[in-house]
Amino acid sequence: MDVIRTILYEFRMGDCEDPALYAAFPLGEWERSEAGQWAMRNCVGEPVWNLSLDPYNYGYRVIISGDLHEHDHTYFKLKFYDYTKR
Repeated sequence: MDVIRTILYEFRMGDCEDPALYAAFPLGEWERSEAGQWAMRNCVGEPVWNLSLDPYNYGYRVIISGDLHEHDHTYFKLKFYDYTKR
């Protein structure tokens, strides 16, 4: 069965002194959400988060990604993915 790396959640933050500290609250909220709990149970391994500069908004972009089996990937996209955000 194939495993697909997918973006589970992403958000942007403004410029701040300690971006990892400011990212902790939204990361914790996502982990407690229905989508976050489902992802923590169904990901192959643990989801990881990456912090990168966002030059368009002069801040930071945080992306949580994880590996999902094909059928779990399909379920995640249908149930939790918000197509209006893109």
